[in-house]
Amino acid sequence: MASQQRPTATLLTSILAVVLSSLQIGYHTGNVNAPAKIIEEFFNHTWRSRHNQTMADHSLTLLWSLSVSIKDFGALLGSLGVKYLADSYGRRNSILIVNFLSVAAACFMFVSKACQSFEVLILGRLVFGLFCGLVMSLNPLYIQEVSPTKLRGAFATLNQVSLAAGTLVGMVVGLETVLGTEDHWAMMLSLSLIPALTQYLLLPFCPESPRYLLINRGEERRAETALLRLRGREDEMLAELQEMKEEAAHTTSSITIQEFIRKRSYKQPILIVLTVNLGSQLSGFNAIINYSTRMFQASFDEAKYLTLGVGVVNLTFTLVAFFLMERAGRRKLLLTGFIFIAGCNLLMTVVDSVLPLLPQLRSLQVLLVFCAVSAYELGPGPISWFIAAELFDQPGRPAAMAFTSLLNWGGKFVLALLFPPLLKLCGAYVFLLFSVAALLAFTFTWSRLPETKGRTFDQIAEEFRGAESISLLNSTGFHTFT
Repeated sequence: MASQQRPTATLLTSILAVVLSSLQIGYHTGNVNAPAKIIEEFFNHTWRSRHNQTMADHSLTLLWSLSVSIKDFGALLGSLGVKYLADSYGRRNSILIVNFLSVAAACFMFVSKACQSFEVLILGRLVFGLFCGLVMSLNPLYIQEVSPTKLRGAFATLNQVSLAAGTLVGMVVGLETVLGTEDHWAMMLSLSLIPALTQYLLLPFCPESPRYLLINRGEERRAETALLRLRGREDEMLAELQEMKEEAAHTTSSITIQEFIRKRSYKQPILIVLTVNLGSQLSGFNAIINYSTRMFQASFDEAKYLTLGVGVVNLTFTLVAFFLMERAGRRKLLLTGFIFIAGCNLLMTVVDSVLPLLPQLRSLQVLLVFCAVSAYELGPGPISWFIAAELFDQPGRPAAMAFTSLLNWGGKFVLALLFPPLLKLCGAYVFLLFSVAALLAFTFTWSRLPETKGRTFDQIAEEFRGAESISLLNSTGFHTFT
């Protein structure tokens, strides 16, 4: 059995080539915080050269907020194109197509300083957002469909590992002691060109998803060739090809968005994806990531290095999730992550409330931030991005991944928009709202999510097809941790 599951060089190359996209996204998530003041001064200098006056502080703050958040807005728009691209051009080819958006965005950001235009920088962030919304659904879709069943979850987690690694690299490169300087910030923003161009060198030599070729396109010969390259052994290829044919017998080649919404066997998976993704986004992780520096600045002189510590913890526990994914399973990791995030948010409420009276608790505050990040990356972080690909059959999978992208980027956008006023209104008690969201997600996951570890796509879909005639909660496997 061990030899059957040993990944081939083609499979590893394909997955590593694909996750270079999420490396780019992580890089642009982590590289804007440290040089924020320098880029704001560029905005101000540009305004003065045009209008011979300094930009008002509130206008500068608004412009910077727009520059940061427009990436998430672009990602929302990009999510809408996932199904069309994946069904029309295939999984691998779609990633190649949308990679052009990242190249264009990096070029826009690089030339913005030379042409003295903050509008070009904002345009670059918007175009990169379109790339984010598309590729963060296309990546798990491709990885899940080319991976063997026993390694599917672990390989899908590599997408989040790459994202976390990119975030840490971005944090380091953005420091003033590295490239986050007045002279080099534009070059720093364009360094995502390196993984983007590397993808163009690697991906054309990687096979298309065999499931797409067989089920969507009906090209059995090409599917056989691609699957043999990915598995390396004919017996494994034939066994998996037979499983794909059985899945194809239960499905159509594609469905419309209306059919996706109305299909009865999709109702429970849609509800699960909705709860897991919103629970993940509204549990407060992104608020902690975005505002950790400000939280630390109130108590520590070197807050930026503590923020780097958040990046290190983020990457470390994403790697832990990678190694545990096929041992513990998706369900157990999700439940563990949600309950620990809820507990951390509850404790952060208490600590923040008494911090003015007991300033010595500031170290505990840092520890709780690290624990919350760890719990998120242990389960909700990586699993929320790929669980939809496991819960839906072949025709529903692209629409489900588009739905996942909408929920994730929409949740990030809403949280970035609402957290500052909520923090001002509720103070430390805002973390109680995050705790409630995590607890609701925990409860629903406990009662509704089946374990998908080690099960074929057709076996998982069979449980939900049964929903058309029997209650889901009577289906075997829904309450198991194994």
